[in-house]
Amino acid sequence: MSNDGYDSFSTGTDFQKLVWRELMGIPLGETRTYKEIARSIGRPNSARAVANACSKNPFAPEVPCHRVIRSDGKIGGYSGPGGVSQKREILESEGVRLGESEIDDEYGERGH
Repeated sequence: MSNDGYDSFSTGTDFQKLVWRELMGIPLGETRTYKEIARSIGRPNSARAVANACSKNPFAPEVPCHRVIRSDGKIGGYSGPGGVSQKREILESEGVRLGESEIDDEYGERGH
Protein backbone atom coordinates (compact mmCIF):
# COMPACT_ATOMS: atom_id res chain seq x y z
CA MET A 1 0.00 0.00 0.00
CA SER A 2 1.36 3.41 -0.86
CA ASN A 3 0.91 6.76 0.82
CA ASP A 4 -1.29 7.80 -2.11
CA GLY A 5 -4.35 6.02 -0.75
CA TYR A 6 -4.15 8.04 2.44
CA ASP A 7 -3.44 11.53 1.15
CA SER A 8 -6.79 12.70 2.43
CA PHE A 9 -7.84 10.84 5.55
CA SER A 10 -11.52 11.00 6.35
CA THR A 11 -10.89 11.68 10.03
CA GLY A 12 -8.25 13.07 12.36
CA THR A 13 -6.56 16.36 13.14
CA ASP A 14 -4.02 17.86 10.76
CA PHE A 15 -1.24 16.68 13.08
CA GLN A 16 -2.63 13.13 13.26
CA LYS A 17 -2.91 13.00 9.48
CA LEU A 18 0.69 14.22 9.16
CA VAL A 19 1.86 11.44 11.48
CA TRP A 20 -0.25 8.77 9.77
CA ARG A 21 1.14 9.74 6.35
CA GLU A 22 4.65 9.46 7.77
CA LEU A 23 3.89 5.99 9.14
CA MET A 24 2.98 4.86 5.63
CA GLY A 25 6.63 5.38 4.70
CA ILE A 26 8.02 2.89 7.23
CA PRO A 27 9.07 -0.15 5.17
CA LEU A 28 7.87 -3.64 5.97
CA GLY A 29 10.28 -5.28 8.41
CA GLU A 30 11.49 -2.00 9.91
CA THR A 31 10.54 0.09 12.92
CA ARG A 32 10.91 3.71 13.94
CA THR A 33 10.68 5.35 17.34
CA TYR A 34 8.14 7.98 18.25
CA LYS A 35 11.05 10.41 18.49
CA GLU A 36 12.27 9.52 14.98
CA ILE A 37 8.80 10.12 13.57
CA ALA A 38 8.60 13.46 15.39
CA ARG A 39 11.92 14.54 13.87
CA SER A 40 10.97 13.33 10.39
CA ILE A 41 7.82 15.47 10.36
CA GLY A 42 9.75 18.51 11.54
CA ARG A 43 8.41 18.45 15.11
CA PRO A 44 11.43 17.14 17.08
CA ASN A 45 9.94 17.83 20.51
CA SER A 46 6.63 16.11 19.78
CA ALA A 47 7.38 12.43 20.47
CA ARG A 48 4.50 12.15 22.94
CA ALA A 49 2.11 13.82 20.53
CA VAL A 50 3.23 11.35 17.85
CA ALA A 51 2.52 8.50 20.28
CA ASN A 52 -0.92 9.97 20.93
CA ALA A 53 -1.60 10.25 17.18
CA CYS A 54 -0.60 6.60 16.81
CA SER A 55 -3.02 5.64 19.57
CA LYS A 56 -5.83 7.42 17.70
CA ASN A 57 -5.08 5.71 14.36
CA PRO A 58 -8.38 4.19 13.16
CA PHE A 59 -6.70 2.65 10.10
CA ALA A 60 -4.47 0.11 11.89
CA PRO A 61 -2.83 -2.05 10.73
CA GLU A 62 -3.03 -0.63 7.18
CA VAL A 63 -1.50 2.59 8.49
CA PRO A 64 1.29 0.81 10.36
CA CYS A 65 1.40 2.37 13.80
CA HIS A 66 2.56 -1.08 14.95
CA ARG A 67 5.95 -0.26 13.38
CA VAL A 68 6.54 2.54 15.91
CA ILE A 69 8.26 1.61 19.15
CA ARG A 70 9.62 3.37 22.21
CA SER A 71 13.04 5.01 22.22
CA ASP A 72 14.24 2.54 24.85
CA GLY A 73 13.60 -0.31 22.40
CA LYS A 74 10.51 -1.62 24.17
CA ILE A 75 7.52 -2.38 22.02
CA GLY A 76 5.17 0.15 23.61
CA GLY A 77 1.41 -0.08 23.35
CA TYR A 78 -1.00 -0.80 20.53
CA SER A 79 -4.59 0.37 20.21
CA GLY A 80 -5.32 -1.82 17.19
CA PRO A 81 -7.19 -5.10 17.42
CA GLY A 82 -5.46 -7.57 19.75
CA GLY A 83 -3.46 -5.00 21.70
CA VAL A 84 0.25 -5.35 22.47
CA SER A 85 0.37 -9.10 21.86
CA GLN A 86 -1.03 -8.56 18.35
CA LYS A 87 1.49 -5.75 17.73
CA ARG A 88 4.27 -8.16 18.62
CA GLU A 89 2.84 -10.87 16.35
CA ILE A 90 2.48 -8.46 13.43
CA LEU A 91 6.04 -7.18 13.82
CA GLU A 92 7.45 -10.69 14.04
CA SER A 93 5.44 -11.76 10.96
CA GLU A 94 6.99 -8.81 9.11
CA GLY A 95 10.47 -10.02 10.02
CA VAL A 96 11.21 -7.68 12.92
CA ARG A 97 13.20 -9.49 15.61
CA LEU A 98 12.06 -8.61 19.09
CA GLY A 99 13.79 -9.69 22.28
CA GLU A 100 12.04 -10.67 25.47
CA SER A 101 13.09 -7.34 27.02
CA GLU A 102 10.94 -5.59 24.44
CA ILE A 103 7.69 -7.04 25.73
CA ASP A 104 5.93 -4.20 27.45
CA ASP A 105 2.31 -4.00 28.45
CA GLU A 106 2.71 -0.41 29.59
CA TYR A 107 2.28 2.55 27.31
CA GLY A 108 5.70 3.96 28.20
CA GLU A 109 5.68 7.10 26.09
CA ARG A 110 1.89 6.76 25.99
CA GLY A 111 2.35 5.42 22.50
CA HIS A 112 0.84 2.69 20.39
